[in-house]
Amino acid sequence: MSNQTFAPAKLGNLTLANHLVMAPMTRCRALGGVPNELMAEYYRQRATAGLIITEGTSPAADGMGYARMPGLYNQEQVTNWQRVTETVHHHGGHIFVQLMHAGRIFHAHNLPEGAQGVAPSAIAAAGDMWTDQAQMQPNGTPRALQTEELGRVLGEFVASAKLAIEAGFDGVELHGANGYLLEQFLSPHSNQRTDDYGGSVKNRARFVLEVARAVAEAIGAERTGIRLSPWGVASDMPHYPEIDETYAYLAEELQKLNLVYVHLVDHSSMGAPAVPAETVATFRAKFTNTLILAGGYNTVAAIEGALAGQADLVAIGRPFLANPDLVERLQTGAALAQPDFATFYAPGPNGWADGYTDYPTANGQPAGTFAPDYQA
Repeated sequence: MSNQTFAPAKLGNLTLANHLVMAPMTRCRALGGVPNELMAEYYRQRATAGLIITEGTSPAADGMGYARMPGLYNQEQVTNWQRVTETVHHHGGHIFVQLMHAGRIFHAHNLPEGAQGVAPSAIAAAGDMWTDQAQMQPNGTPRALQTEELGRVLGEFVASAKLAIEAGFDGVELHGANGYLLEQFLSPHSNQRTDDYGGSVKNRARFVLEVARAVAEAIGAERTGIRLSPWGVASDMPHYPEIDETYAYLAEELQKLNLVYVHLVDHSSMGAPAVPAETVATFRAKFTNTLILAGGYNTVAAIEGALAGQADLVAIGRPFLANPDLVERLQTGAALAQPDFATFYAPGPNGWADGYTDYPTANGQPAGTFAPDYQA
């Protein structure tokens, strides 16, 4: 077996230290929607990944669906994200920010004052979400975006992408997966519009492609990627008959835009239906730039298998959460620590660093050097 996993990799104009990507993972530590020093330490610890993709970060106040979700739409957020990017770069890493507008996955308690939950159609998603004020609450019912508003929402993505470059990010990943705003346009379950953005596969893909095109034109296609979850069911997104047609069309059109990468996620390792192999093969045939695959690649053998097949890079999620030195552990064959599910999205009894920056390295040494106790 080759050792491609740990060899340098090309991503557009970047040379990555290895073929491993730290997948975006929601962590809910950005109090007031603003990144902080604890977050900088969290990403610093994991800078040995070839590429870090941040947690979902909203490009607008209306997209801040979750409690303590970071944003990137004002200068305070830019300044604080600069601390994160400078730290990662100082330690030899590269980092993209994931721009995630939550759309209909929201509760009013989690939105900044004056913001509204918006979506392609006024259809609430099934399920509940956490609010700090009232604990678990049903997802809110969004306001349907009017056709004339879509230019404003697109502009928010573009403005946020420009702020990302100002903040020092190497690029942006548009979150078109997991049932958030961009995927909400793709699915007839959440998109029941009767204008040019609803109905046919091409119409439902129109807004996603317009956002991708505008962001690529604003900051460069070599700094623009997108995450997609074909056959995913997260956030109340049932399957529909045109799934494969939808993603084959997206693959063709995203290739025309020359985006630096597409990040395909398969959540079957967490109990969701598997993405059919033929779906990935079709996408790979039509999209020839960098393809990142994510989903259960937790061993070197699995990673090497993906790299020998369809993947150019492999993204890993939860193992990076509990193993700040994951790259080194994979290289040496050291056992992987298991994450504490209770602290995925909230602190433990000892403060905000619990389950976040306090996971030790394989030799038992503390990975963190900065662990203040932020007060919500």
